Amino acid sequence: MTAPVGPRSDAGPAAARIAEVGPAEFVRGDEELLGSPAAAVRVVRLATRCLSYGVGEAPSADYVRRAEERGIAQVARATGGSGLLHEAGDLAWSIVLPRTDPRVGREFARAYARFGDGVVGWLRSLGIAAEWGEAPGTAPRYCTLSDRGQVLRAGGRIVGGAAQHLTRHGFLHQGTVSVRIDRPEIDAVFDLPPPSPTSALGALDELLVTPASAAEYARLRGALAEALARPP
Repeated sequence: MTAPVGPRSDAGPAAARIAEVGPAEFVRGDEELLGSPAAAVRVVRLATRCLSYGVGEAPSADYVRRAEERGIAQVARATGGSGLLHEAGDLAWSIVLPRTDPRVGREFARAYARFGDGVVGWLRSLGIAAEWGEAPGTAPRYCTLSDRGQVLRAGGRIVGGAAQHLTRHGFLHQGTVSVRIDRPEIDAVFDLPPPSPTSALGALDELLVTPASAAEYARLRGALAEALARPP
């Protein structure tokens, strides 16, 4: 079988820039890519704090209401999962494939390690050991603390997660990496009583790594594209 072509990524001179986007722009950008017939890899930096929630969650959910009351922007994702509080500066990455691309595979809903291997390799290059593993199931309404899917762990804590969306024409694998974290704010928005399960959450700045250069984001894009180019 002929190997499929690799996805688009900003691996050339254009990688000198890193897109910093708001929550609505982030979601809209992925939806636009999903409507394209080509494969793509995207990495952005979130410009503001926001709450995102999965396609199966109601906009009237209590945690969405509390976020609005606290002045936090909210955005509905096309992907699954529950709610997630993002901080300004957090990373969001996306892989988009045509539905017929063999790299989607039948096990796409459980392929966190395969699609997220580039993130693990990128963190390793920064001196951080990371791996994908089962979600803890300690707070169902908070995506990376729920019992659904897998999460990205580094330094003994959860620093990221991912979710998927499959349409008639395409596949979207969407993930985040926390650069900063505000546990009290998560507790307040999601009404988590003490002892709070957010103690299991972490961020890159707590590991003394705060990627800021465009070159680092370009390397992450490249690592995601390289991992995706390997045979499924």
